[in-house]
Amino acid sequence: MTDLGIVIVNWNTRDLLRRCLQTVLASQGVTFRVIVVDNASTDGSPDMVRAEFPGVDLIVSPVNGGFAYANNLGLRALGFERGCAEDAPRYALLLNPDTEVPPDALREMVAFMDADPRIGVAGPKLVLPDGSLDLACRRSFPTPEISAYRMLGLSRLFPRSRRFGRYNLTYLDPDLVTEVDSVVGAYMQVRREAIASVGLLDEVYFMYAEDIDWAYRVKQAGWTVWYNPRVTVLHVKRAASRRNPRAQREFYRAMLIFYRRHYRAGTPLWLHSLILLGLLLKGGRAIWTEIWNPTPLPAA
Repeated sequence: MTDLGIVIVNWNTRDLLRRCLQTVLASQGVTFRVIVVDNASTDGSPDMVRAEFPGVDLIVSPVNGGFAYANNLGLRALGFERGCAEDAPRYALLLNPDTEVPPDALREMVAFMDADPRIGVAGPKLVLPDGSLDLACRRSFPTPEISAYRMLGLSRLFPRSRRFGRYNLTYLDPDLVTEVDSVVGAYMQVRREAIASVGLLDEVYFMYAEDIDWAYRVKQAGWTVWYNPRVTVLHVKRAASRRNPRAQREFYRAMLIFYRRHYRAGTPLWLHSLILLGLLLKGGRAIWTEIWNPTPLPAA
């Protein structure tokens, strides 16, 4: 049985994708299948994959349907679904095209999850090109309280505080193996049985929060989520989204959808009003539209 089914979603990051695939295909000690899902790129990415990586499966979407949409195309092609095909790989791996994995990274991450069958999701330590930690690689769920500290700037002012620093767990040693709420979709490894129990990514999100939502559902189903800094992966970060004017709007829209889905029912009206006001100030028109014409949420 294949160890890993790897899905790489690409949008106009041809050169970074090339390097990512080179590092993935140099991986040792683990069996894997790679699917690149191209989200309607215009930079020649699909042609590059066909010409230079004939062993990599390619799905070309005629539209940019977003991160969750594209990942789900790849996951379904690998046999992942609620229930899951018996021949699906043991783990799914969401991997960004702006990452570079060391030769032993995939093997070590598979071994890490193999060592504890309760682990549903795991991610490595992600570092930026300047060597600093990508703070998003380990985090807490954005509860109303934690989100308020973030929007008020308290998480940045007091990063070492166990109260205010929970958004990205900045009070923790970055080299400490830690059970967390979520890891980031840039490298998110998910056990097949966890996917079988909770299903795929929620396509109500265009980009952002779909990885957190997936981790939330996995934890609700009784699995654990772990950050494993014994493995380090390079992440250029926002290689595609920095060129997408929709990205910033979608971040706050995604946070509102996540809040509505998981926390609104238990939030008192006064705090709910403050949350909406904070999101409106940050997200502008996109949040106003989402408030007055909310995206229908799927049944739980």
